Amino acid sequence: MDLELITPEFNNDELLQKLNGETAKLSWKELEPHFARGVVVRVDSSLDLVQVAMSFSRDDRNKVETLMNSGSIATASDSDAINWTECQPSFWAVVVAPWVLIQEIPEVD
Repeated sequence: MDLELITPEFNNDELLQKLNGETAKLSWKELEPHFARGVVVRVDSSLDLVQVAMSFSRDDRNKVETLMNSGSIATASDSDAINWTECQPSFWAVVVAPWVLIQEIPEVD
């Protein structure tokens, strides 16, 4: 999941396609080292992960701040990590350096 440097030459469709291609399904175990570095950002399931990644990559501070202030995105906390260690969920993840944006995949009953 190494996202190449995103330059202004990427239009929105190209960026959307690039980020979509960089999205991967990961386990908590694979994300733990990134959590330890403090770069994991959890994204609420009500949001489109790739659209949030676009906001990060385009440095859309207003959008990112609005999402953070609403609690829709947040840096993963210690209590998140404890919960994920106990439950071992899977996540959709995408890297927008230095951040790893994750969205928990709901269990199917």
